[in-house]
Amino acid sequence: MEQGNFFASILPIVVIFAIMYFLIIRPQQKQAKDHKAMVDALGKGDKIITSGGIKCTVVKTNNDFITVKLNDEVMVELDKQFVARKLDEQ
Repeated sequence: MEQGNFFASILPIVVIFAIMYFLIIRPQQKQAKDHKAMVDALGKGDKIITSGGIKCTVVKTNNDFITVKLNDEVMVELDKQFVARKLDEQ
């Protein structure tokens, strides 16, 4: 009888953790994986938007940084984690 009460009291906690996993943790992991794949696939000439909202063009990629061109004269190094998205040219 006591063992049945124990499982009945634990069941709501297990259900809450399952809901949190499928609604919060799993989508964040998928989004991080997709972002890493997008950043790893960047190449010369790709147009990107930084997390600061700056539109620039990729010139060169390294392990942790990418060199981007803001205009004809200004080139800067950007940490890969600050790439927000890649612009699709149409």
